[in-house]
Amino acid sequence: MCGIVGYVGKNEKKEILLDGLQELEYRGYDSAGIAIIEDKQLKNFKAVGKLQNLRDKTKDYASEGFGVSIGHTRWATHGKPTELNAHPHMGAYSFVVHNGIIENYQELKDELQAQGVKFLSQTDTETIVHLFEKNHNINNNPWKAFQDTISKLEGAYATLLITEADEETIFFAKNGSPMLIGFNGSDIYFASSDTPIIGKATEVYYLEDGEFGYAKNGEIKLFDANGAKSFSKQPLATDKAMAQKDGYRFFMEKEIYEQAQVMNDTMMGRLLDDKIDFEELDENLFENITNIKICACGTSYHSALASSYLFERISKIPCQVEIASEFRYKEPLLRDDTLFITISQSGETADTLEALKMAKKAGLKSLSICNVDNSSIVRESDAAVLTRAGIEKGVASTKAFATQTMVLWMLAIYVAQAKNSIDSELLKKELDAMRHTPKALVVDEKLHTKMTRLSKRYLHGHGFFFIGRDIFFPLALEGALKLKEISYLHAEGYPSGEMKHGPIALADAELFTVALMPKSLHYDKIKSNVEELCARDATVLAISPDSFDLADDFVKTKYDAHPMLEFFEMMVVTQLLALEISVRLGNDVDMPRNLAKSVTVE
Repeated sequence: MCGIVGYVGKNEKKEILLDGLQELEYRGYDSAGIAIIEDKQLKNFKAVGKLQNLRDKTKDYASEGFGVSIGHTRWATHGKPTELNAHPHMGAYSFVVHNGIIENYQELKDELQAQGVKFLSQTDTETIVHLFEKNHNINNNPWKAFQDTISKLEGAYATLLITEADEETIFFAKNGSPMLIGFNGSDIYFASSDTPIIGKATEVYYLEDGEFGYAKNGEIKLFDANGAKSFSKQPLATDKAMAQKDGYRFFMEKEIYEQAQVMNDTMMGRLLDDKIDFEELDENLFENITNIKICACGTSYHSALASSYLFERISKIPCQVEIASEFRYKEPLLRDDTLFITISQSGETADTLEALKMAKKAGLKSLSICNVDNSSIVRESDAAVLTRAGIEKGVASTKAFATQTMVLWMLAIYVAQAKNSIDSELLKKELDAMRHTPKALVVDEKLHTKMTRLSKRYLHGHGFFFIGRDIFFPLALEGALKLKEISYLHAEGYPSGEMKHGPIALADAELFTVALMPKSLHYDKIKSNVEELCARDATVLAISPDSFDLADDFVKTKYDAHPMLEFFEMMVVTQLLALEISVRLGNDVDMPRNLAKSVTVE
C-alpha cells in the first residue's frame, strides 16, 4: 500500500513529486524519497518519518527544465524504516521505486551477490535496479534490459525505473499493485492512485496487470505478453477526497473490497510451494516453547481467539488467549516455556503494550503481530511479523482483522513445521486452502446488492445474536462488534451451543440472529442450535453454502472445502451487513461516535 509518483516534463519536478507524495499519505508510510535526472545527472533525496522531513532536506534544491523524476512513500515490509531501505533504490547509474513484494528476490539477490553486486539495503526492491544494470551492461540496450528484468520478477509489483543510460525515459511495469498514467499535453505523470495527479493531468489510463512500457518524448509505448498494444485514455476525476476512496462511498467499504488484494501481500514470500516460511523469524524463537499465550484487545482479540483453535489443532501446542486490559491486573502465572504473542493493528495499543512489558519482565520470549513497523509494540518484542494490510482509515477494522487472522494461521503451520507435528497431507491441504483465500475475499456485486436490500429489515428490534461454533464463534464476536461499532445497535456474539444455557430466553420475533453455518465444520450441530431459535420465533439470517428452509433470510456462500475459506467468506458477509445497516441509519461509517482508531490510553 506504499505510494508511487512519477513525472516526465519541463515543469519543476521536486514540488510535483512532493505534492504527489503528500496526497498519498493516507495510504500509510514510514519513509519517503525522490530521484530526478536533469542535465544528464541523477539526484536523489531520502528521509525517514514524515514527508516534512523530506521537504526540509530538499528546501535548497529546485529542478528546472526537462527531466524525468520518480518518488515513493514506503511502508516497510523487508527491512526497517531507514534511509538505506527507503526508495528510490540506487544502482551505479539508475534508480527504481516499487510497490508490492518480489517473491523470488532472495534467489535473485543471491545470484547477483555471487557476481559481485553489493547491496546497500535489506529490501526486495533493490534487486530490480541491480538486475536491470546487470542486463544493461550485457546488451547496452536500456529497453531490452528492462524487459529482461521484468521477465525475471515473480510476485506483485508496480515499478518505475530511471537511468542515466536513457536520461529522457521512465520505464514502468505493473502486476498486482495499482498504478496509473496521467496525461496533460506532453507532460506525463505516474501514480498509485488518482489523487496525486488531480489538478495536474486531464486524462488518465489505468494500467492492467502484465502491462509494461516506457514514457519518452511526451508519448507512452505500452506492451504486454503479446507485444505492443494500444490504449484509451479517459477523463480524470476532480474530487480528491473521492479519489482517495477509489469511487467507494466510505473508506470502510473500500477496505472491505481491498481484502482480496492485501491478503496476497500478507502471504507473499511466506506461503511457499511446500511450506510456510517467515524469514523475519529465527528458528530459535520456538526452542523450549511448550505453550503459547496471546494477548490483544478488541478485533485483535477476536483474531487471536480464532487462532487458538488452529494452534491446538494444527501445531498441537496449548494456546491461551487473554484480553490485555484484564491480563494486566489478574496477577498471571507466567512460565518461561511460553511464547508470548501480542497483536495490535497500530502497535501502540496501551493495554497490549503494558501486557507485553509484563511478559518481558517475567523472562518470556515475545512475538508481535502488527501492521506498523517500528511501532512501540514491535520495538519492544523479540520478533515481529508485519501483516502488510496497508493503512486502514475506517475506525472499524476490516482488512486488519483479515490479515491478522491469516498471519496467525500461517504461524500455526510454521510452528507445526518446527515441531514436526503436521503430516504432509494436512500441510498440503492447509497450503492449498491459503492459496484460495484471496478468491474467498472477493466481494461479489450480487452479494453486496443483496446485503443492501436485506439491511432494511434489520434496523429495529431489541438486538442481534451472532452465533457460530469453533473458529466461527470468534467470527461471531467480530461480526457483532462490527455492527455495534458503526450502527450503534446492540449485538452479541455467542457460541451457538451456549444459547440454550440462558440467552435463548431473549428469543422472539424482534431478536435478530445471524447464524454462521459452515458446511465443513459442525454443520449438523449448529443447525440444531438454530432450529431451537426458530422454534422460539427468532428472526434468523442464515449464512451457509447449504440452504436452510427455516431461515427468514438466507445468504448462500460458495466455499465449503475448508473451514478457513468459509471463515473468510462469511467474514465479508458480516462486514457488508454491518456497513449497509449503518448506511441506512445515516451514521458516519468511517468515524463512529466515541471511538478512536488507535487506543493509546488505558
